[in-house]
Amino acid sequence: MNQLLKSSAIGLFIGLTFTACSNNNEDVVSTPNRDGSIETVLSTEHKAGYDLLTTQHKVWIKGQLDTVLTKVDTLKNLGYTIEQGSSQNENNDGRNVMVPKDYEIYITVK
Repeated sequence: MNQLLKSSAIGLFIGLTFTACSNNNEDVVSTPNRDGSIETVLSTEHKAGYDLLTTQHKVWIKGQLDTVLTKVDTLKNLGYTIEQGSSQNENNDGRNVMVPKDYEIYITVK
């Protein structure tokens, strides 16, 4: 099992490296290796006065989804920033709007 985790961590690191080099939010890997891997998804959601960080791990073994581990954490809200609204949106029409600040997410795989 320890070897599986090391192999998965290496695969995750390589996938994250390619994703970090990308200029968009598109997934570089369309389908993870389901013979033995851990697929991890991190997401944040803004709420009134706080943010939610959701971490989900899907454990794949021999082509089958073995386990799904989900953890939700409450984070302090980072406040707001001013951004230019979309000119295609009739409500904003290119004007500056207040939007919640997003967390930057950094992942270290050992």
